[in-house]
Amino acid sequence: MKKDLEILLVEDSQTQALKFKLMLENHGYHVAMAKNGLAAMNMLLSRQVSIVITDWMMPEMDGSELCQAIRKHDFGSYVYIILLTAKDSKNDIIEGLEAGADDYLTKPVDDAELIARLTTAERIISLEASLKQRNKEIALLSITDPLTRVFNRGYLNENLPKAFKRAHRYHSPLSIMITDIDHFKTVNDQYGHQVGDIVLKNFAAHLGGALRKDLDWMARYGGEEFLIVLPETDLIGAQAAAERFRRLVEEMKTETDQGIVQIAASFGVAAIGDDTNLPNLTADHLINAADQSLYQAKNSGRNRTIGTPL
Repeated sequence: MKKDLEILLVEDSQTQALKFKLMLENHGYHVAMAKNGLAAMNMLLSRQVSIVITDWMMPEMDGSELCQAIRKHDFGSYVYIILLTAKDSKNDIIEGLEAGADDYLTKPVDDAELIARLTTAERIISLEASLKQRNKEIALLSITDPLTRVFNRGYLNENLPKAFKRAHRYHSPLSIMITDIDHFKTVNDQYGHQVGDIVLKNFAAHLGGALRKDLDWMARYGGEEFLIVLPETDLIGAQAAAERFRRLVEEMKTETDQGIVQIAASFGVAAIGDDTNLPNLTADHLINAADQSLYQAKNSGRNRTIGTPL
């Protein structure tokens, strides 16, 4: 892990700093140096540092003040702080730990003790990174449909109104489409629900792969229905996209143990633009309009797209 860690050594004595730097580099650590707490904070704001080893007595900003400043700032990942001091009384040590330090070393620093403290620091940093990654995974699971891996209804309910308000605020177009697999019950009845699940996953994967990255997004609306959000897209553009998606689904082949399954889908599109009377409308009105368009597409023969301006 050492090659991935950078240590920031904060020491106002150049002689002591160079000596300490050499000791750390001999053990395989990457070391940056700052002459006081103020310089250290500026470096922390511009680069990724995992461990800070700071002297206590320094001009401008001492080690205790630096600890407090670091703890007040969110650097995106945990910064482990070791306070380096000639003070060794219990009260001084407590003061440093209360200021935000994780550990301390008393000068002169013993090489074996230094490595032992750094090994502890690496373990804490690794655990923090693992916990952070796990929290991200849990957060993602909470907004993801477990079968199709697209966003779920909860995410849709929270974020479509935000997209609607954003479009209103910046006078930009916004389109949505609701798509429904035609005769999906027949697929389940003929092949079974397991095959139906495979078809749903393939359907979502194909549509998701056709969306604009970091702009469009899709959520499972319910059953075999999905809602696609197209920011910065007017009705004409959304209808063209829906027709492209329709053809993509029509050409899609899903391989299963029971053979290849082919499906078709209908798309209902709705959009807001500059001429939409937005103050009296909500995201629910947009959903209802797309739902009505989908209903028309179904009633007029299925496997087609119909759009409605709001």
